[in-house]
Amino acid sequence: MQQLINFFIRKRHFLLFCVLVLLGLFFTFQSRSYHSGKYLSAANGISGTLFSWTSGISDYLNLKTQNELLQIENSQLREAVGNVDSIFQSQASQNTLWGGVDYIPARVINNNYSRTKNYLTIKGGEKLGIQTSMGVVSPNGILGITDKTSNGYATVLSILNTQSSINAKLTKSNHFGTLQWDTRDPNIVQLVDVQRLAPLAIGDSIVTGGRSTIFPAGIPIGAIESYELDQSGNYYVVQIKLFNDMTNLGPAYVIKMPDAAEIQELEETIPDEE
Repeated sequence: MQQLINFFIRKRHFLLFCVLVLLGLFFTFQSRSYHSGKYLSAANGISGTLFSWTSGISDYLNLKTQNELLQIENSQLREAVGNVDSIFQSQASQNTLWGGVDYIPARVINNNYSRTKNYLTIKGGEKLGIQTSMGVVSPNGILGITDKTSNGYATVLSILNTQSSINAKLTKSNHFGTLQWDTRDPNIVQLVDVQRLAPLAIGDSIVTGGRSTIFPAGIPIGAIESYELDQSGNYYVVQIKLFNDMTNLGPAYVIKMPDAAEIQELEETIPDEE
């Protein structure tokens, strides 16, 4: 113990210098947006690399499960190709706002689902054209929205995050609501602010509403498990069983919406109500 105390006494000037350097860096990152942005980008890259290594080991140990998922996806794609004529005929009669949506391949390499504010990390970043505020989906449904990006990786605000708020609608009508999460179950989310006149039934599908520049309309989310009126008696709170198993994620796609940047820039010029 005395030797340890003697060591701190001998090295007190050096240790004080290290503490002051760390404090200086901390206050620099807190007060300067440029330095803070560079730090977050570098941290994203380093953590992304570490997650990629651990994900590689996990992927190797779960090759059988991943192969089964890929087989299911290939089956779905083949069905879609087989029905391509009917799809084009159906779409030809509609005025589609988001024609030409691009899907950038990515992979979930880190997944949190046990907190109140959960994030994902995906392999795929700025070099592939991935930016902030882009929708992220899996072969089964939506996952979240990109938050921070580096050259090769990105973090994603998961739908299992109390700060997540996504426009969604019923497939059997044009009634809309807001998709949120009450933190209770990682496979159940809530659709709130649904008008009491909306026709609801257990098992009905819920999809994205398309009222944003993040997700196009019609991307699967889940199915109605139960519903009840809120305290006001004017709106439903709908329990949605997700199509995704949010505890077991792998392949993902980042959505690049056409003209999204132009629309966002235009909407930013709209004055706020006083």
